[in-house]
Amino acid sequence: MSGTERGAAVRAPRRSWPRYLLGAAGLALVVLTFVLVLPRIADYGDVWTVVQTLSWRWLAALAAATVLNVATFAPPWAVALPGLGFRRALVLSQAATALSIVTPAGAAVGLAGSYGMLRSWGFRGPAVARAVTLAGVWNQFANLGFPVCALFFLTLDGEVDPALSSAAFVGVALFGAAVAVLGLVLATARLARDVGGAVAAVANGVLRRLRRGPVRWGGEEFARFRHDAVDLLRRRWHALTLATLVGHLTVFLLLFVALRALDVSAGEVSVAEAFAAWSLARILGAIPITPGGIGVIELSLTATLIGFGGSNAGVVAAVLVYRFLAVAPTLLLGGLAALTWRTHHPQRV
Repeated sequence: MSGTERGAAVRAPRRSWPRYLLGAAGLALVVLTFVLVLPRIADYGDVWTVVQTLSWRWLAALAAATVLNVATFAPPWAVALPGLGFRRALVLSQAATALSIVTPAGAAVGLAGSYGMLRSWGFRGPAVARAVTLAGVWNQFANLGFPVCALFFLTLDGEVDPALSSAAFVGVALFGAAVAVLGLVLATARLARDVGGAVAAVANGVLRRLRRGPVRWGGEEFARFRHDAVDLLRRRWHALTLATLVGHLTVFLLLFVALRALDVSAGEVSVAEAFAAWSLARILGAIPITPGGIGVIELSLTATLIGFGGSNAGVVAAVLVYRFLAVAPTLLLGGLAALTWRTHHPQRV
């Protein structure tokens, strides 16, 4: 083995140990959440007793909310990529979301999977890059905007939540910065090149500290994205915004139905409080500690909802039912989509 090869062999483990450490920390958090923390908040026997009280009417409502949630994954993709259609958009969204749930770097892996699937279906690279970027950006806009809206609703009810206030403050700052960057990119081709070059320089500086190679994009790629995105946004920004909001809010609807179905009444947790807890959990769950935010979201929702006045057993039951119905169908359908997506060829691209 040459000196260079020996050096590479020595350096490789140094680059890998942070991933292993992060994975071990995520696994430990999941175990702590479901084995130690949640059972101390509410005994699983009491939680199961609450779940057994579900009536057929509430079971039907939960099933309807789950189906609606799954169905609204597809429209943002269908809007962002003309010619994709609802059926292929549903296959794509389920497979990509399943990837994001089962991998630590969830969102990035999901977007990469989406890009690969769309390219294999014959869609042009620029159109796919535009769709993937716009779908991801609009999703993040929604996640950052919801805590701000939740804080406004709580203020109308005369309540203030410190954790939500902090999340809303961060959300406003990041939302404003993201909108400003997007506005600069879309304003002119020259600004798009300048912003792209600046972002690439910052990214390369971070990667250099992590001993990683430079990014393969820059100002020209931002300028090309602007050229492709401006026309579509001019015609479809309102449809993309509406589809994204509906897709997110049906997830909240599923949580709200679970709360009411499992006897967490409006006197314990109001609609505004439930929305605030859900918005905060979305922000925390986006931090790539565990795949799909497993453990993080459950802890955040449980703590916030009980803090608002929900009963321990009812809240834990509702959170577990909500998370099961939000994750399990997507994993099942996403696995099926991953096995069959090559058969969904567009008739015309």
